[in-house]
Amino acid sequence: MTSARQPGAVLTDATSAAGTRARLAKVPQVTAIFWIIKVLTTGMGETASDFLAHTVAPPVAVGLGALGLAVALVLQFRVRRYLAGVYWFAVIMVSVFGTMAADVLHVGLGVPYLVSTIGFAVALAAVLLLWYASERTLSIHSITTPRRELFYWATVLATFALGTAAGDLTAVTFGWGYLLSGVIFAAAIAVPALAFRTGTLNAVAAFWTAYVITRPLGASFADWMGVSHERGGLGLGTGSVTVAWTVLIVVLVGYLAVTRVDAEPAGR
Repeated sequence: MTSARQPGAVLTDATSAAGTRARLAKVPQVTAIFWIIKVLTTGMGETASDFLAHTVAPPVAVGLGALGLAVALVLQFRVRRYLAGVYWFAVIMVSVFGTMAADVLHVGLGVPYLVSTIGFAVALAAVLLLWYASERTLSIHSITTPRRELFYWATVLATFALGTAAGDLTAVTFGWGYLLSGVIFAAAIAVPALAFRTGTLNAVAAFWTAYVITRPLGASFADWMGVSHERGGLGLGTGSVTVAWTVLIVVLVGYLAVTRVDAEPAGR
């Protein structure tokens, strides 16, 4: 015969469940400041990757990028809840290494940007399909288990590699240049936003579509600021642009760390 559960036990279970959900809220809420920092990290990752590639030997640069990414992800997986500094450090390192991965294919192996763009798009689709087949959801609000977090960061890495290749495709292969590419991607990112507002695209699809576009958007403007006048840029230098965008990121992430205005509510 099954005994009735005491009210205190039910309350304890509910409290424990709420505490678990709060600990496992590993990603921020999607706000305006989220998208601003996301664009800044894409540009900073682009110029930081270029700066490293021209400062040290490319294999050393890739090794440093891989090491930084490994450290960032270990920290992210070890924390019990979303922490702004840890999370955005991981995004930055994904940006740097994702840029390197796309550049290695073209510069090191001679793979055309069109081919790498298609290849990374297929890779992103495969990750999303595996994620959905395993978890039946692609919502970032469902990142409450280590496996879902693995899928999340695999998706983020694929979006950065795809965005890098796509940005170089438009700027170099299509000959649009960095400034025009940035303007075009700025207009393109409004499409999923409008589609979501009008109800023609659900929140999950709109989020990941916009997430991909932020990569070439930020990278195009950062490249335009950093490259020489001969290449159609402002000639500020990749090092200077990297430092300037990093300062902006640190200020905004510091604000989030102090205020926690983007932390997921417990039990959401």
